[in-house]
Amino acid sequence: MAGRISDDDIALVRERSPIADVIGEYVQLRNAGGGNLKGLCPFHDEKSPSFNVTPARGMYYCFGCSEGGDVISFLQKIDALTFAESVERLAGRAGIQLRYEQGGYVPGRQQGERSRLIEAHRAAAEFYVSNLTTPEAAVARRFLSERGFERADADHFGVGYAPNEWEALSRHLMGRGFTVQELIKGGLAREGRRGPIDRFRGRLIWPIRDITGDVIGFGARKLIEADDGPKYLNTPESPIYHKSSVLYGIDLAKREISKRSQAVVVEGYTDVMALHLAGVPTAVATCGTAFGEDHIKVLRRILFDQGQGEVIFTFDGDSAGQKAALRAFQDEQKFVTQTFVAVQPDGLDPCDLRVQKGDAAVRDLVASREPLFAFAIRSMIGRYDTSTNEGRLSALDAAAPVVASIKDKALRHMYAVDLDRWLGFMNERLVVERVTEIAARPAETRSEPGKKKQAPLDPLARLELEALKLAVQRPALLGPEFDALGPGAFGVADHAALFQLIASCGGTAAGGPGGREWVEILLAAVSDDLRQLLTRLAVDPVKVETSSEERYGTAVLAKLQEVTVGRQLDALKARMQRLNPIDEQGDYNRMFAELVALEQQRRVLRERAAGA
Repeated sequence: MAGRISDDDIALVRERSPIADVIGEYVQLRNAGGGNLKGLCPFHDEKSPSFNVTPARGMYYCFGCSEGGDVISFLQKIDALTFAESVERLAGRAGIQLRYEQGGYVPGRQQGERSRLIEAHRAAAEFYVSNLTTPEAAVARRFLSERGFERADADHFGVGYAPNEWEALSRHLMGRGFTVQELIKGGLAREGRRGPIDRFRGRLIWPIRDITGDVIGFGARKLIEADDGPKYLNTPESPIYHKSSVLYGIDLAKREISKRSQAVVVEGYTDVMALHLAGVPTAVATCGTAFGEDHIKVLRRILFDQGQGEVIFTFDGDSAGQKAALRAFQDEQKFVTQTFVAVQPDGLDPCDLRVQKGDAAVRDLVASREPLFAFAIRSMIGRYDTSTNEGRLSALDAAAPVVASIKDKALRHMYAVDLDRWLGFMNERLVVERVTEIAARPAETRSEPGKKKQAPLDPLARLELEALKLAVQRPALLGPEFDALGPGAFGVADHAALFQLIASCGGTAAGGPGGREWVEILLAAVSDDLRQLLTRLAVDPVKVETSSEERYGTAVLAKLQEVTVGRQLDALKARMQRLNPIDEQGDYNRMFAELVALEQQRRVLRERAAGA
């Protein structure tokens, strides 16, 4: 068996591995004078850079956490490698053929675990790409074409196809010398009764690369109806793949992110492709998990995050997108740079937007970004009926903790003033005092966005829950008018998501009179984060006499429809206030006619609710 790596080869690896180049693939480095470079430390959180690199001596040191060493120890620390694995990786990067003492050089022998898994994934990626041109992969090529991607685009991103066979990849890789244990440990296959079974079969495949460009996992999209797996399937956690810190596209985007001081975070693989091809090469995406703290650390290192850059989140315009944005808000202040949200009003994701409206529309989406603070506050306000004093006060109580959580006092005050304007109080002192009062409380006692805390429901939220309860227990009482409401009729994100679940299961028509069978259909389709809400609505009794249930259902539906019409009226009135009735008479008259029609519709709904 081969022994230790030759000392001469280790020295050669150090010599041909410029430390600034290697560390620069992980950290954005700036000139610090005297031949030194400086950046944000990748080994601990810091607001100002204390991580120094001295290329002339091939060394790095952090004055914040005292971590230091040479190019080999840097790779050991940053990627959790052994000394030998770090040397082997650098040797491969520099094109050096290593020799091992006590037996000489033997290709492939004495490689560390990480190196073997990386090599297996590289070979797997090549295998998938080669299969994209086969007759069987016509469905995959059609999927790409329908989304505006050409063959050259697929090649650029390394998109491939997994044959719809039990062990096509496993046979291929074992023929290349990889063991069953390596395939299973890397998440490329799983144990079957008669040997390894490919994890991805009959799917479109995206290679997921780390920041240095090594393939460490895959994302796979279902193409065949008979496939009973999820729409998207990702590589499981492995020694080289940790989803909480992986960003799809980071290898392609890192230089542009550094150059432009901008990162755009999207929700899917095709969205990343669409943005890059549309001229926004700073786009990245998480891989089957929410954007979190480890993702922030990756972006901060590349951005050289000291406040000059921007991170832009793009989310769908529906309630699920708003919920994702509010989750991002929780981590917003871990960035020093500014954070923004870009939402397409018609709900199109970047990929569909590019197909339907072209590259310019994608660029315009990113350019139309608004500060994440503003988006989070507006999303809170949007849950309430601000046409009444009661609704405005409820909205103030909900949004004030969001404003109060802003650490910068000057920025907090400015958003408190904005909150007064958005709510229409015209009483800055009232709003500022409310925000200041909440900001003075201990942080753990505040209600923050995206965190589930039990609190008394406002009347509108209770109305939404009552309508959903009827849809779960007595769908026939609501009928197609409920299905026509759309998720936008629900101000609470979980309520809107549950409406979408009901719609995806066929709506109230599929539910018929309700009962166990309908609830079981819903439970079979529900996600874990909505299961508790669905279960509660399925068992919470409808508190009305059986003989009055039909009238009750009509009243609940009419009240919810009235709220939706009220929101439309508020939006229309706001647009009319920005018009000049003389210079823009045509638009003004058209909107006025629409206003009259909506007011009439609201009166009818009120009468229906009262007479039910």
